[in-house]
Amino acid sequence: MKILVTGGLGFIGSNFIRYMLRRYPSVRIVNLDKQTYAGNPASLRDVEEDPRYRYHRGDICDAEAVDKAIRGVDAVAHFAAESHVDKSILDAGAFLQTNVIGTQILLDAALRHEVGRFLHVSTDEVYGSVAKGHSTEDDPLLPNSPYAASKAASDLLVRSYIVTHKLPAVVSRASNNFGPYQYPEKALPLLITNFLDDVPFPLYGDGRNVRDWLYVLDHARALDLILREGEIGGIYNVGGSYSSTNRELIDRVRRLMDKPRDLVRRVPDRPGHDRRYALDCSKLRRLGWRPETEFRRALADTIGWYRTNETWWRSLKLKGGYRDYYKKQYGKRGKS
Repeated sequence: MKILVTGGLGFIGSNFIRYMLRRYPSVRIVNLDKQTYAGNPASLRDVEEDPRYRYHRGDICDAEAVDKAIRGVDAVAHFAAESHVDKSILDAGAFLQTNVIGTQILLDAALRHEVGRFLHVSTDEVYGSVAKGHSTEDDPLLPNSPYAASKAASDLLVRSYIVTHKLPAVVSRASNNFGPYQYPEKALPLLITNFLDDVPFPLYGDGRNVRDWLYVLDHARALDLILREGEIGGIYNVGGSYSSTNRELIDRVRRLMDKPRDLVRRVPDRPGHDRRYALDCSKLRRLGWRPETEFRRALADTIGWYRTNETWWRSLKLKGGYRDYYKKQYGKRGKS
């Protein structure tokens, strides 16, 4: 099988590519990535010389680049997206352009080239905050941030192509991912790398927001299964094995890293901050998927990865874009 992966230099995309190349000797991967600030070529340095892997630098909003990359593929796994909630609050325009228009361009190309399978990778944030119980795939979409709204729009766009054009597509919606190669603006890598440098971590509000945590390699296994066996037109929630408040998670990491409590600094809550996410994953479980990696071990492995791969993340935190964002968002520049 030949698969076009969009956004394959990003966190989840790069882990998915590595997983697929290791699991399937006959698979071939074409990686289309714009190489934005969060797309790091070093994340796939270990597969660059694999003859089954090919990288195209290009934007999913560029129809010509998409048309060139998609030729001859059997399937598309669509990861490419602007994905940081805080940045969507500061400037929503890029999120609408990439997440909605870019998806439309990719869908049109998939139709023209008669792609046999299209996997659209989305997020649990499209459901909005869930006071109790768990979100199911049939629940209404109630996004509360510009990022979540752009992803909900792209989900509905995929649905329209399934219904109107009979595109053989499936949608996945995952909870918070963590693991190696995650850009350090996101919560867990920011927490871990700040602690490694003894820099305070900015905790939003009271820290009682609840999140479900999914190890990225368990997510890769789920996406592989959905791509191969998911029902056309189906939506599949992908949740993790551990749910906690942000305060509880931070304290767990702090104790694992033997850091003092004063390295956690309260900052004003962000606008529209969803209180709780929770996913009902029974539909995916019926396909045979379960999270395999015990959370405690996955968290310890993730901390260990950032500890031993300092050159990967430190170069990112030294860049002006990261520093400017961090200062603007949290009002204080941390040392790196």
